[in-house]
Amino acid sequence: MHSKQYLTPDEVSARYRGSISVGTLRNWRAMRIGPSFVKIGKAVLYPLDELDAWDEKNKVQCRTIPRHIEQVGDRA
Repeated sequence: MHSKQYLTPDEVSARYRGSISVGTLRNWRAMRIGPSFVKIGKAVLYPLDELDAWDEKNKVQCRTIPRHIEQVGDRA
């Protein structure tokens, strides 16, 4: 059976390379926004699968530019 993996707020901040601080995560929890979390006593834990789902939800899909379109600045 697969056990669920969790990250602490410090680990979540590190996962996003510090672009989301522990303080921001705390504020988001108070406002009930951001990734889902579990609170057991004073421990706050973020399920890894919930973070993956949150990443997917926030993914920005870019469209590709066809190669035959001349890029600005490519003209001689």
